[in-house]
Amino acid sequence: MEFARITVLALFCLAFVEIGAIPFGEDYWKYVWPNTPLPNTFSDLLIPNGKTNNLPIRAEELNQYSTLFFQHDLYPGNKIILGNTHSVAKMVGPFTEPIQGITDSIWLENKNKQSLDDFCKSPTAKGEHKHCVSSLDSMIDYVISHFGTTKIKAISSTFDVNYDQYVVEEVKKVGDNAVMCHRLNFEKVVFNCHQVRATTAYVVSLVAPDGTKAKALTVCHHDTRGMNPELLFEALKVDPGTFPICHFIGNKAAAWVPNYSVDRRCVI
Repeated sequence: MEFARITVLALFCLAFVEIGAIPFGEDYWKYVWPNTPLPNTFSDLLIPNGKTNNLPIRAEELNQYSTLFFQHDLYPGNKIILGNTHSVAKMVGPFTEPIQGITDSIWLENKNKQSLDDFCKSPTAKGEHKHCVSSLDSMIDYVISHFGTTKIKAISSTFDVNYDQYVVEEVKKVGDNAVMCHRLNFEKVVFNCHQVRATTAYVVSLVAPDGTKAKALTVCHHDTRGMNPELLFEALKVDPGTFPICHFIGNKAAAWVPNYSVDRRCVI
């Protein structure tokens, strides 16, 4: 970890910083991105000892993660009901047991529950590059190493658990092949950071019936050949490899993308 952190810090000219002076945790985040608040999405990584008895995705939040739809459904004025596409219980099994990330379960290779070690050792989808992190420092090091720069930003959802019906207000493309980091449903705090090829990320502005607004991080998969055929047919009546399939990403996840507005000295 020390070596990785020193390598990352070298990106912005810290060759003369002593090892003992290198910041950790939230201070590390503030040093790399001093003008960017730490997203609430990553607050679990600051939990002492990295363990909590509360699974990250509560029952009332499941619908944020269980909504599959077509890419052509993303247009202003379209009504979307969260969780109306398929049964979460059929997708991931009993929620009382530790499971891998719900959004990973749309892929055929991970239909069954896995241990944390097994999940982190094997790719979920074809062409996926995966890296599990259990600390904020590790996540920062990984994403900077992946992009080769600190000119990146994390974008996350802001769903309200009290609403399941929304109307699409605006759709903004975030980027292609973004790096997603989402909390896994295990007692130990671990985030799966991964990039799946042939994907496009969007930020979709949603409005509830009473005017309450939400921001939904959304990923559309253009290559769906490895997806669970039973799940796709149940949800959308289509077969894998036929149409681009999209899904929302809940509040316990973020997409890392280039941020060209950042202006820091000594950044590659």
